[in-house]
Amino acid sequence: MADNTSYSAQSITVLEGLEPVRKRPGMYIGGTGVDGLHHLIWEILDNSVDEALAGFATRIDITFNEDGSVSVLDDGRGIPVEVHPQTKKSTLETVLTVLHAGGKFGDGGYKVSGGLHGVGSSVVNALSTKLIAEVYLDGKVHRQEYSRGVPTTEVVVTGETKARGTQITFYPDAEIFTTTEFNWNTVLDRCRQQSYLTRGLTIHLEDKRKPETPQSYTFYFESGIEAYVRHIDANKTELFSPPVSIEKDVDGCIIALAMTYTTDFSEHVYTFANNILTIDGGTHLTGFRAAHTRAINDYAKKSGLIREGDGSLTGDDVREGLTAVISVKLGNPQFEGQTKGKLGNPEIRSLIEGVVYEGLTEYLNEHPNEAKKIIEKVALAARARAAARAARETIIRKGALEGMTLPGKLADCTE
Repeated sequence: MADNTSYSAQSITVLEGLEPVRKRPGMYIGGTGVDGLHHLIWEILDNSVDEALAGFATRIDITFNEDGSVSVLDDGRGIPVEVHPQTKKSTLETVLTVLHAGGKFGDGGYKVSGGLHGVGSSVVNALSTKLIAEVYLDGKVHRQEYSRGVPTTEVVVTGETKARGTQITFYPDAEIFTTTEFNWNTVLDRCRQQSYLTRGLTIHLEDKRKPETPQSYTFYFESGIEAYVRHIDANKTELFSPPVSIEKDVDGCIIALAMTYTTDFSEHVYTFANNILTIDGGTHLTGFRAAHTRAINDYAKKSGLIREGDGSLTGDDVREGLTAVISVKLGNPQFEGQTKGKLGNPEIRSLIEGVVYEGLTEYLNEHPNEAKKIIEKVALAARARAAARAARETIIRKGALEGMTLPGKLADCTE
């Protein structure tokens, strides 16, 4: 029998400001474990990278401080500090305390960006016991402090400077997260990715948590995702080098691919949309796989390296030993959720399929030696798959026949 508890207007709770973030943090950062903790850094780092993608920043510094906080500094334009006409508060405070407030919705100078929802910085603020924002703008240092998303000071000028940019220092809230200990290698890998994906951007990472054993690392790459592929294959034997490199601007969408093959049997494919690692793939991955499989099949049959009667190579065959990095940069990406794990733009599939098929077909025709190595590799994978399937069918058939034998007391009659 249903409970007769009253259900009225008083039963409905309205969460205001940043309360929803603290109430349901998983909606915004994916969880409150180690991954969610590091997502705080990614949100601030992505904003700084967006400044670099827009051409306004060239360097990002990330520091693990001795007191457990993390600082992210960039030399971009600096978050504006003047009063916002809509909120009647400083723009800095608006960006850090109002959900869906940011420069990615209108004319903020961002043709391409990873931060789209205007919630990243404010979410970090809400989930931190303390956050300090410093903006270096017009020769002055502007500073404001917050606690769990609530301003504890006004925006004040604390000094003069010749620098330009923004620094965010935050202390993750132990009441929210199961741990507040950041992993050096996890952040190091992310910074390496971002540097590979953004030519000419310097990212410096420094760990001051143990003064007796400080460590630091600086990334700067001119060759982009080609260098990233070589890094992934550092401990593998490549079938050829340098990697296949394809880059093209189609209708304002920049599509870039670097790929090669190794003697390994595993597939290592990483996809990015506006420098965001899409761990669950999406339409760009679907388009790449379709074009990649079709291009190799067409070339293999056209060149006579496999016979028409042999059938087509499957996607699993052509991806065995493949290492690839796929990067798309587009004006209005549609991610699934705030954690941006999967790209959903339907038009991207056809765009990347066309670019990859054309570019890969051209590469195979112009590099017959490398093409032969690829076809030999994937043809071997196809034969191994066929042999494994035949062996499996034999075992199943044999088992079925053996299973038809009757037990002794029910044996067939004999003369």
